[in-house]
Amino acid sequence: MIQQSLPEFAQGFKLTLWLSFVGIIGAIIVGIISSLSQYFRVPVVGKIVGAYVEIARNTPLLIQLFFLYYAFPVMGIKMAAQTCGIIGLIFLGGAYMAEGFTGGFNGVSKSQLDSGRALGMSDFQLARYIVFPQGFALSMPALAANIIFLIKETSIFSVIAIPELTNTALDLIGMYYQSNEYLFVLVVAYAIILIPLIVFLTWLERRVRYGTFGD
Repeated sequence: MIQQSLPEFAQGFKLTLWLSFVGIIGAIIVGIISSLSQYFRVPVVGKIVGAYVEIARNTPLLIQLFFLYYAFPVMGIKMAAQTCGIIGLIFLGGAYMAEGFTGGFNGVSKSQLDSGRALGMSDFQLARYIVFPQGFALSMPALAANIIFLIKETSIFSVIAIPELTNTALDLIGMYYQSNEYLFVLVVAYAIILIPLIVFLTWLERRVRYGTFGD
C-alpha cells in the first residue's frame, strides 16, 4: 500500500520544495529591505516596518492563512490556496528574516560607517558596500535557522487544503487507516529535505565566517 502511494508523496514532496523555495526567497528579500529601512531609520517606512514585524512575529501562521484564505474573499479578494500559502510564508518569514538581518547589520562597526560617510558615501552606498556584505555574514546563523523554520512551517498549509507532504499523508491516513506507515514516510520525506540542507547551511556558515573573519 505504501509503495502504491509513493507517487502521491512524490507530488507532495515537489510541491513542498517549490512552496518553500518561493516563500524563503521572498522572505529574504522582504527581510533585507525591512531591516535596512529600520537600520537607516527611513522616515515613516521604518515605523511601518516595525509594526509589521511585531504583528507578523506575534500571530501564528495558522491565523494568517485563515485570514488570507477565508477573510480576503469576503472583501472581494480571492486567491488560490497555494498563493495564500506563499504570501503567508513570506509575511511570517520576512519578519523573522528582518530581525535576523538587523542583528547582523547592527554588528557592523560604527567606525566603518563614519569612515564611509567621511568619504562622501550615500546611505545606499554604505548599505551596498559596507553594511550589507558584513551584516549578511554576521546574520548567517539566524538566516539558516529561519530557513529551516519556514520549511517546517509548510506543514501548516494542510489546513487550507494545499496538497503538500503533510496534507498528502493525512489524506492517505484517512483513506487507508495506516497511520504509523504514512507518518513514517512523512518523517522520512522531511528528513530528506532538512538533513542535507542543515549540513549545507552549516558548511556555508563556516565558509562565510572564515572568509569574513579568517577563523
